[in-house]
Amino acid sequence: MEIFDLVVIGGGPGGYLAAERAGHAGLKTLVIEKREFGGVCLNEGCVPSKTFLNSAKVLDYANHAKNYGVSVEGKTSIDQKFVVERKNGVVKMLVSGVKAQLKRNKVKMVSGEAFIEGKVAEGYSIKVNGEQYVATRLIIATGSMPVVPPIEGLKQNVESGYVMTNREVLDLDYIPKTLTIIGGGVIGLEMASYFSSVGTQVTVVEMLNKIAGPTEDEVSKILQKSLEAKGVIFNLGAKVTKIEADGVVYEKDGKTQKIESEKVLLSIGRRAVTQGFGLENINVNLERGAIVTDEQMRTNVANVYAVGDVNGKVMLAHTAYREAEVAINTILGKKDAMRYNVIPSVIYTNPEVGSVGETEESAKAKGLDVKCVNIPLTYSGRYVAENTDLNGICKIVVNKKTNTLIGAHIIGSYAGEYIVAVSAMIDLEVDIENIKKLVFPHPTVCEIVREAIFQI
Repeated sequence: MEIFDLVVIGGGPGGYLAAERAGHAGLKTLVIEKREFGGVCLNEGCVPSKTFLNSAKVLDYANHAKNYGVSVEGKTSIDQKFVVERKNGVVKMLVSGVKAQLKRNKVKMVSGEAFIEGKVAEGYSIKVNGEQYVATRLIIATGSMPVVPPIEGLKQNVESGYVMTNREVLDLDYIPKTLTIIGGGVIGLEMASYFSSVGTQVTVVEMLNKIAGPTEDEVSKILQKSLEAKGVIFNLGAKVTKIEADGVVYEKDGKTQKIESEKVLLSIGRRAVTQGFGLENINVNLERGAIVTDEQMRTNVANVYAVGDVNGKVMLAHTAYREAEVAINTILGKKDAMRYNVIPSVIYTNPEVGSVGETEESAKAKGLDVKCVNIPLTYSGRYVAENTDLNGICKIVVNKKTNTLIGAHIIGSYAGEYIVAVSAMIDLEVDIENIKKLVFPHPTVCEIVREAIFQI
């Protein structure tokens, strides 16, 4: 039996960063991962999907090269097997980097399924591969898994391989002629963007009457039109009722319809992983299937914390990173707290979407007196120089009472790269007049934020 200052269950973004920070601070730390270190993000989510999307972006540039005065001879095409191989290489390199960083910070890594046996005098007893470890403090970072609803025929078609989740789609080494995507959220839209670019006829079935969930309405509409221009078909306000061996059955406007397709991607959300590893043995509180935490990532049980998707707050890798830092700072006695209102989000479609803070709708629903400015990205010289489809916008939301920025929503090139600047402005509650004094490099697309501010 070995005693650790901290045991982390789960080696995804929240888990491995928590372990790394703890080890760097001198805590004797163990991190346990049952699949691959790096978690969903590095192995079957954020990073591998971006390798796919970048290949599609290069292909899009090649197909439209004449718009920029470039001649491309012959027919452009995608080598899907190479795309998958390149993705695997990127994943391997980054996972190796994570392990090296953990080793550098003297963190012990164990591969296997952890099971919490219960409380003991020294802390919490955990079994892995028949070995017992004791944690003085414990961080749960078990992540999330795809939601698989009780739709008729779904389970057997997932088992047969006809229906894919985000895991299987990123190992698909050929281009299907047709693909039906169930769910118009971030993952579904990114895969719709990719497969439509490489020649697949994509149909998206979404229960809501808009795509991209909580994304600002005007941005969502522009994104939908952009994807439709690439050939994506959207069936909104549609409820999937059955999965057959050759297609998806859904109801819309009181009528039952069927879409036949070569493959189906299930992408309707994720749920926290809280079962199967003994969490009930230490009586951690759950709410709607996720672990309840406070602003310091503490659970109801002393010296037990939860970070990342498992707490169900904001299921994004960068949220998990920050939660991990807050948890470790709290353990070390440093004052820190999560602020969920300033977490940026990005949809890596082409065009890209970057969002942070309140939308016009959410601000008004909270009774805030706001002023909104919506300007086209054509105010940016670089944007115009580098794009031919000039439909991007930047919409900002300002609290009139405090004269501060509380939201920004951008669709267009590089949106995901500079949305962090707006996030910082919101987080620091910078007065609009002070933002006007900031100097933005020229010509850059991020200048659009400054242009919008001067419209207030």
